[in-house]
Amino acid sequence: MPAAVVRLITPRALTLSLLIALAVATRLVIHFIPGVIPYNFTPVEALGLFGGTWFADRRSAFMVPLAAMAVSDLIIGLYPLLPLVYACIAGSVLLGFRLRQRRGVLAIATAAVVSSTGFFVITNFGVWASTGMYPHSFAGLLACYVAGLPFYPATLAGTLVWSAILFGGYALLARRWPTLAAAAPAR
Repeated sequence: MPAAVVRLITPRALTLSLLIALAVATRLVIHFIPGVIPYNFTPVEALGLFGGTWFADRRSAFMVPLAAMAVSDLIIGLYPLLPLVYACIAGSVLLGFRLRQRRGVLAIATAAVVSSTGFFVITNFGVWASTGMYPHSFAGLLACYVAGLPFYPATLAGTLVWSAILFGGYALLARRWPTLAAAAPAR
């Protein structure tokens, strides 16, 4: 293998590529093989938290979850609330930046709950505000949130489980390969 190619295949580049592939694959399975993974049980919010916490390069922290969404959305299909969904994912990255100071289990779980809840509140508000599905009244807004409730548990569970997998898996890998830990941002 040429030396230039070997330099491109660093543990960091490989890790980032695998995270994007995992998120894309999970979203595709959810959409194209119903019942295997619950709808909304995706790693994308967790990937935003993880990226914000562990990627030394802040651009990569945003790029990884947004690239995963973009690739999978190009395959699944585009939708009107796409900018709002992407903004929520960027918000997860910003929460991840705050986790740099406190990377404990409780802090990560709290960020996962805040991220999932924020996603639920913001995207359902977007549906209410930008479509004619619900009357533009308080009762219509409430009806929109009630209609969205069945999706919230899978979003919350997905963010919590995927956060445990990503943060826990990375901690185990960093013990095995110290170069991963060396690339982490300072607390």
